[in-house]
Amino acid sequence: MPWNRASTAVWLTLCALGLVSPSAEAARVTVDLKGTEGVTFVGAFHRWDMDGNRRRPVNPKAKIDAPEVDAVAVKARANRWVFDDLAPGEYDLVIMGPDKVRVEGWTYAPVLEFDPFFPPDATIDDEARAWIDKDVRGARHYENKVEPLHFGGDAKIARLLVMLIRDKPTSYESHMPGAATMRFEIWQYAWKYGGWVKDKRTKVLHRVILPCGDLRQWTWVWDPQLGGIKVQRSPITIKYDGAPLRERKLKGLYPY
Repeated sequence: MPWNRASTAVWLTLCALGLVSPSAEAARVTVDLKGTEGVTFVGAFHRWDMDGNRRRPVNPKAKIDAPEVDAVAVKARANRWVFDDLAPGEYDLVIMGPDKVRVEGWTYAPVLEFDPFFPPDATIDDEARAWIDKDVRGARHYENKVEPLHFGGDAKIARLLVMLIRDKPTSYESHMPGAATMRFEIWQYAWKYGGWVKDKRTKVLHRVILPCGDLRQWTWVWDPQLGGIKVQRSPITIKYDGAPLRERKLKGLYPY
């Protein structure tokens, strides 16, 4: 039987009843890296439940350099990292490198109830993308930098991975002089009445606050190769090529 959402629900129920050991169903996941020298950490986020709800709240005190992942890989040898026992589910990987570098994957989780997931390599047509991009950039925001990074969906729903930064004075000055805030969120537009309409709700992936000077030294970018990793019960190997990072082709935050 294919391992789908229903299968995962049955497995979780059996584990809760003590009828199945989680480790008995866990899989070995190997991450082979190419062109990524000096990697210091590889982790996996199990962000969403089957309905697209967060499995745990976003930590507003999270640190860029300490991803709060659900599993940590062990370095087996040069350029090879291993998760020994990942439970079945869908994961997004994060890789930390030297010189303040963070590369991460994502999945377009539902923003509204009963909506579908979209994989990170989903797309929308160019006309819709251009209109939505212009709408986001032309709107007023609390943050002074709001940038749509990636777009995915179908003919009726468009989801965006959005970076929001405020590096101008904030209300946090009394607690952290020169503070900057940054969030990554999933936004949604729906095709209604002959046009695209933004939903007020969003899904927050990360929220951090740190001194502006520190923020400006970081590279925090997003790669669809690292998102939506489906783990079942058999060992899998993920091959990741860091060439797009070296060539600055990945979207997100770069030192500025």
